[in-house]
Amino acid sequence: MNIIVAVDNNWAIGHRDKLLVSIPNDMKHFREETTGKVVVLGRKTLQTFPQGLPLKGRTNIILSRDKKFTCKDAIVVSSVEELLERLKEYPTEDIYIVGGESVYRQLLPYCDVAHVTKIDRKYEADRYFPNLDEDEDWEITADSDEQTYFDIAYEFLKYERKSSRQR
Repeated sequence: MNIIVAVDNNWAIGHRDKLLVSIPNDMKHFREETTGKVVVLGRKTLQTFPQGLPLKGRTNIILSRDKKFTCKDAIVVSSVEELLERLKEYPTEDIYIVGGESVYRQLLPYCDVAHVTKIDRKYEADRYFPNLDEDEDWEITADSDEQTYFDIAYEFLKYERKSSRQR
């Protein structure tokens, strides 16, 4: 499984239920990676999408502890166990975990690839992604040239779990 995330220098991902910054090329990268694939997200992340609707052109699976929560055009599951069972229907390389913080933390142990947009800045934040640079199980296996959006420098990094590369 894959994780896709944009982080700042402190591995922050959000503040007050919003992304830290919106970079058009990062949004394009996200669309290109996930279109035609399966995206897994939490209910709160869904609420941040345009009109609070599932992403078009993808199979949306929402993980919510609220067993009564429903969403048109999405599959809703209420536990990680139920999610993992549903995900067996799809090729693992086509599954992308897209947030938020709680979903990332619960599902990172099941992922072998992390697509990280690293933004060279520190933002005020209240949501964070685990720091893969400090996790000896992960290594950077690909990186883009540094890019800029106005005065914001960023790069696309691909991390892979070492144990999955040794199989």
